[in-house]
Amino acid sequence: MSLAARFSLLLIGILSAALACVMTAAHFFPHDNLLIAATCLLVFIPISIALVRAQLRPILELFRAMSGTVLSYQDRDFSFGLHWRRNDELADLVDAHNELGQVLREQRLDLVQRELLLDSMLQNTPVAMLLVGMRGHIVFGNITARQLLNHGRKLEGHSLEEVLQQVSQSLREAMAQGGDGLFTVSADTVRKDAVASAEESDEDEIYHLSRRHFILNGAEHELFLIRHLTVELRRQEVQTWKKVIRVISHELNNSLAPVASLANSAGALISRGQYERLPEIMKTIEERAQHLESFIHGYARFAKLPTPRLESTSWQHFIERLQSQIHFQVHGHLPEDIAQFDLAQMEQALLNLLKNALESGSSIDGVSLEVKPIVEGVRIEVADRGTGMSDAVMSNALVPFYSTKRHGTGLGLALTREIIEAHGGRISLNNREGGGLIVSLILPT
Repeated sequence: MSLAARFSLLLIGILSAALACVMTAAHFFPHDNLLIAATCLLVFIPISIALVRAQLRPILELFRAMSGTVLSYQDRDFSFGLHWRRNDELADLVDAHNELGQVLREQRLDLVQRELLLDSMLQNTPVAMLLVGMRGHIVFGNITARQLLNHGRKLEGHSLEEVLQQVSQSLREAMAQGGDGLFTVSADTVRKDAVASAEESDEDEIYHLSRRHFILNGAEHELFLIRHLTVELRRQEVQTWKKVIRVISHELNNSLAPVASLANSAGALISRGQYERLPEIMKTIEERAQHLESFIHGYARFAKLPTPRLESTSWQHFIERLQSQIHFQVHGHLPEDIAQFDLAQMEQALLNLLKNALESGSSIDGVSLEVKPIVEGVRIEVADRGTGMSDAVMSNALVPFYSTKRHGTGLGLALTREIIEAHGGRISLNNREGGGLIVSLILPT
């Protein structure tokens, strides 16, 4: 029976009983209307109230139960349901309410499973992930980040500045630099530093740092991703060396095959006493030999970099030598201290960087060089306003013979890295805010 029908029958019953009461009272007291009315009121008002309350009590209990389940839904507890025995409009409301609870339970279960999956993926990824709030406190750090930055201990709640006090100097510089970039941890530091591989190695460890800013719950956050690239770079180096061997073999065949053919032709001409074409043949052989010598010399120069011969020179004199060969802007004041490095090698290293900067799409005035003293020694920064580097290019930029240029040898940055590391320093690459690339060279004093 519907709710409206039930209350209609209740009203009809009360009116019928009231009419019967009035007729009975009028029969016994035909001349006292006031007494009749008072008697009916005293009898039927309490009865009516009791009947109405009896009908409303289960409805009010249902509404209280429904209010409780809504509060439970607000607390993300969807385990409660309602039951209504009568077949009326409230039964439809209860069914709709229970269906809503079932949908919320299923969505909650699906959300929990997704959160578990996402948490498992984030925690077990080999990339160190660090989420920092706007006040510099760490909100999230996965297992890899804990191992790299805090000896496996929890990172949440610590300030980023506090954590960076116990990591390598190169990582601190990369974090302070801003933007994405590569940084290198030396083999000696790897064994004792917090940023280290689980396996000891005599080679430097290379990492890639990237950062992203975004708004979370109305507050600005910064996400740091630190990826260990040493193994991948070694794999890339093997592939690159195979490519180099193919290139060298191809170049040798292209030069030696015509030389052998020309030498055979020259021998045949001499045996016949025909000497007219010999000068032309010998000249061609000489050209091919010179080309081959130049080719081999360029590659051997990288493979057999001599030990640096340290010379004393002023920074002013050194920078002027560079500016006489290539155009660039000098930012800041040059140090007054005397520099100690291999003049020819350092000149070649910086010329490589300045040439790359000019070929990056930057304007001539956008290419700059800055030399500034730091605690470790001196930092040389070559910056441009070109297109910068993608993550894929940056992760391979220091690999020998890797080049994105059509006619590039892939030796410029690799040779620069060899020169800087031979001087006891290190190199790092970072994309600049606003576009462009900045290459930092750290040289010890």
